[in-house]
Amino acid sequence: MSNLALDQIAKSYGPVQALRGVSLDLCRGEVHALMGENGAGKSTLIRLLSGLERPDAGRMRLDGKPLTLHSPKAAQAIGLRVLHQELQVVPGLSVAENMHLHRPFPRRLGLVDWRRINAVARVALDMLGLAHIDPRLPMGRLATGDRMLCRIAATLVGQESPRLLILDEPTAALTHAESARLFSVIDGLKAQGTGVLYVSHRMAEVIALADRISVLRDGVLVASYRRGEVTEARLIKDMTGRALPDLFSPRSSAPASPPVLRVRGLVSGPLQGIDLDLAPGEVLGLAGLAGSGRGHLLRALIGAVRRRGVVELTGKPLPANPRGAWAAGLAYIPRERRAEGLMLRRPILETATLPHLATLCGRFLHRQVERAFLADTGARVRLKAAGPQVTPIALSGGNQQKLLFARAIGAKPKVMLLDDPTRGVDVGARADLYRLIRELAGEGTAVLLASSDLPELIGLSDRIAILQGGRIARIVAAEGLSEADLLAQTYRVAA
Repeated sequence: MSNLALDQIAKSYGPVQALRGVSLDLCRGEVHALMGENGAGKSTLIRLLSGLERPDAGRMRLDGKPLTLHSPKAAQAIGLRVLHQELQVVPGLSVAENMHLHRPFPRRLGLVDWRRINAVARVALDMLGLAHIDPRLPMGRLATGDRMLCRIAATLVGQESPRLLILDEPTAALTHAESARLFSVIDGLKAQGTGVLYVSHRMAEVIALADRISVLRDGVLVASYRRGEVTEARLIKDMTGRALPDLFSPRSSAPASPPVLRVRGLVSGPLQGIDLDLAPGEVLGLAGLAGSGRGHLLRALIGAVRRRGVVELTGKPLPANPRGAWAAGLAYIPRERRAEGLMLRRPILETATLPHLATLCGRFLHRQVERAFLADTGARVRLKAAGPQVTPIALSGGNQQKLLFARAIGAKPKVMLLDDPTRGVDVGARADLYRLIRELAGEGTAVLLASSDLPELIGLSDRIAILQGGRIARIVAAEGLSEADLLAQTYRVAA
């Protein structure tokens, strides 16, 4: 019998029907993947399962008995745990402290028992084979992948494995090696009887990992498959209602010309002497293992972190601060759009125009000019929003990312710096962004692309630079390169 059954679940927000008669079985010891475009109803379903909201209609049953989840506490009481896409950790606290944030700290003689806190955390980490993580370390010192694994281990603190673990885009910011470690942990949890509801836009990953795959479109469950029954093309059609062309259009050879971006001896954080040239119209990918500095290189170029060395844009020194770099012709898409890119509760108009205000408005704001700017750039990126006053927090993940692209292309940049630009973005929005990147390159914009998605890195790039030990170890042509080839190159360089 199913562990947790959802029967004809419906949920509306005003006139918008987020879920319409969805029925699902979530079984212990099984990975059940949930797929769909942004806005398909996945997040609503997660909120219902986590006890944050209640359905308008339909029933839930646990082992055949009626179930009502009045609150997150009620969901936790029956063993449901949710790990959201955005890592909710306190970097300055230790791993063990972060693992105890949602439960009372053990006490002894009225004082916090730090020895027991660390010991309990150690046991939970060992249950998942995470012996390399010291529970006393500050969480902020861990790699992103290890932070995710620590959050999973936190669900085991002081108890058996959870009944159901909901993972929302868990590999969106992970490297290939970190993802492989996560998959090993998931296999271990399955063996212990934990059911996993796995939400991801990465189709190849889902097909390889999931025992069952269910697809939502416009709040309706449109298809369910068992392992081995479905292809990526079929999933794309189920999610979008149409077949999409090849995501990666053919490369167009850029004419030989002097580099638009020239970097020599750049030193910053983990980077210990970066040399690179980027030609107009070229897409240069950045690959490397965890800690290689791919994202840090982009932040150093935009001036968000300190740097030393020579950085020239069209032969002139590039200002070492974000305001000057944007004005000179660089545009930047950060990896963490919600934390680093968007003003979530301010109108989208303000996010889109922020780095361009001096050019658009001079000393005084001109809302009409700003609205025209957003209308023009928004149309090009195919942004879907109710109007310029809607807030980014009300947009889907794909439209939030398109908003950042609308801002980035506003001043016709010479160089685009992209850090995991399709993280947590559905296949339809991803196709739009890939088309845009290719168009920009065709118009002469140079693109520096750091991505943890190997097909994306190979499919979009002309060349790929492999970072190791704070330097660019080698640059390889992307055409004809397979994922296995790129992984072998990356690990061989690091060996």
